[in-house]
Parts: sequence; C-alpha cells; structure tokens
Amino acid sequence: MGSQMSGTQRAKASAPEYQGALGSLSVNASLPEVLARGAEELRAAERAGDRQEAARCGLAVAEANRRLGRIAEADRAWKASYRAARSAGHEGAMAWALWSGGTLARQRGAFALAYRLLRLAAEMGERGGDVVVRGYSLAGLAETGRIQGDYESVGRLHEQLLAEARRRGEARHTVWALEGIAQMHRNTGAHDQALALFEEAADTALRAEDRRGWAWALRGIADVVSVRDGDAERALSLLSQAEEVCRDMRLSSALAYNHKMRGNVLYRAGRYAEARELYERALAEFRDIEEPRGTALSRLGLVKARARLGRDAVRSAAELVELRSALDRIGLRHAREMVEKAAAELGLGPLPDGHLSAAGGKRGLPAGGAQALGAADVEGLRAAEEPR
Repeated sequence: MGSQMSGTQRAKASAPEYQGALGSLSVNASLPEVLARGAEELRAAERAGDRQEAARCGLAVAEANRRLGRIAEADRAWKASYRAARSAGHEGAMAWALWSGGTLARQRGAFALAYRLLRLAAEMGERGGDVVVRGYSLAGLAETGRIQGDYESVGRLHEQLLAEARRRGEARHTVWALEGIAQMHRNTGAHDQALALFEEAADTALRAEDRRGWAWALRGIADVVSVRDGDAERALSLLSQAEEVCRDMRLSSALAYNHKMRGNVLYRAGRYAEARELYERALAEFRDIEEPRGTALSRLGLVKARARLGRDAVRSAAELVELRSALDRIGLRHAREMVEKAAAELGLGPLPDGHLSAAGGKRGLPAGGAQALGAADVEGLRAAEEPR
C-alpha cells in the first residue's frame, strides 16, 4: 500500500456536515481552515438574519472544534446551531446539530446522552427527509454500542448501514462501516477477517481521497499485523503514514489514538521503555482534549509498560483496580475483562473486587436497541436548548 493518496480516484468522498456557504470545503480540509471559514460565514449569516444558514455554518464550527479537542467550544456551537435551526423551523438542520451533539457526547464518554441525542437526530432526519443525517445518526448509535462492546446489538446495524452506503455510493460512510465491522472482528479474535476489511476500507478511502478514513484504516491494519503476525516494523511504518495525515489535518483525537496504538505495537514487541514513552504521550494528548476513554486506555497501557520495567507489583495491582472502576464508570462493558487480562499477563493474580460506581455495571443499548427511534426525547431536547 502506497504512502501517498492517489490523484486518479473515481468518486471522491464528501463531507455533508459542511453545508451552505461551506459546502465547497473538501473532506480533507484542515480543521483550522474549516473553523476560520465557518466562524466567518456564521457571523455573516447572523448579520443577515439568515437562521438556517447560521445553523449550517454553526454545525461546521461545532465539528471543527470537536475534532480539534475544544470541547467547551464544540458544546456551545452545536447547541447554538440547534437553536438557530429550530427558530428557522428546519428539521434537517436540527437533526445535523443533534448528530454533532451526540457525537461529542460519545467522545466525552457520556454514552447515555449520546444515545438520546443520536436517536433524536435519526428520527428528526427521517421526518425532515434527510436520508444522509439519518444514516449518520444511526451510524453514531451503532458506533456508540460498538465502543461499549455491545456487538450483538449493533453488528447487524453496521452491516445494514454498510449495504446502504454502498448502494448510495457514499464512500466515506462505506469506509466507516467497514472499519467498524473490522474492529469487532479484531476484538473477537477473527484477525484474518479484520485485516481483509481494514484493507478494503483503506483501498476504498484511497480511491475516494478520504484521508481521514485512510488514516484510521491504516491504524487498524497496523494493529492486526502487530497482533497476528508480530510484524512490529510494518505496523510502525503504517502508523507513521497515518500520523502524517493526522498532523496535516490537525486530527487531535486520531493522532492520540495513533500514538496509543504505537505504544501497543512497541509493547507487544517487548520494547517496554519506548512503549512507556508513547503511552505517556498519548495520555497527555487525551487529557488535553478531555477524552476519557482514550485517557483510561492509555493509563492501562502505561501500567503494563511500567510493570514490565520493574514497578512494584502491589502498586501495579492497585492501579489496575482503580482503572477497572474508571473504565466501568465510562460504560465500557469489556473493561473488567481487559483489566483482569492485564493482571494475569503481569502475573499479579486475581484482583480484589473494587467498589463500582452506580453508573457502572453492564451497560448496553437503551431499551429497544440502537434501532428504537420512538417519540422525541424531552430531556435530550432540553440538553440542546440549554444556553451555554
């Protein structure tokens, strides 16, 4: 696989979250560029009293801030976009704002809020006749369930969304679905299937000139070749290619996950001191963008690397117990298994039971599953309407 995006692709990926005056922006536009253009056009729309255009430009501002890790700014922007869309009476624009808010909630580890907002977005998109935002919102529900380890509930939905994306020729959404299904296969030990799907996602992204999707697919390929083949050098090379894209586009979260994966690859290769440095780097990056899932997973890697480098066993075990509770509070169903596996790997024996948060326990999709799109959720709407 080449290290450069080809210029001979057939159908280019699009960025439907860039709308109105920003509709000409490329899916590969750098986030600072999107933010600057979005803020400028938002001010112009507000001066003109065009609320629908303000909602559209505010959506781009919200998404750029979210992807840059500017959580408070993203939170204010998606809510302002929703209020502008609501005052304009445009359900499609309201749905896009709710999708952005739900995606931000998932990024922050607020899974219950993510489910509420994404369900509302899908329902509103369907009512407004916007099949794209409906599809993106259903995809967001599927991804939220997948991140929590609820594969049984969302596996079929991933496959359904992949079929729909292929039918409509939506390359970017096709890439997302392929990567999600691949990740589930990788996490359940079906490495050959995972690799094939990650490679298909990378090829699809390459042809569509979707640099973000390509970078995420390379990260997946690197993970599998590291686990399955023990090929650390190839994995590190793939991650270096992906890192270049992340830096060019200022993809803060993707860059942090890239560094965490580099730590994983180095750890598996027995290069524990190097792994420790990468985990520390990723941990600082995740904390900077307030992403609790990445923060916790980087801490887990760091505990393991430090233990391999001679850290006291009692201290390592105590940190794992603390991490188990932290991961459970976030709502990751496989947290206990991950931590117990780490304890066994490090020869620490069974960990003592810790007190789990009332928010913990086995968390899956809300009643009805990811596809349950009932009446509008009042609490979710209040979250969108709340001025900040």
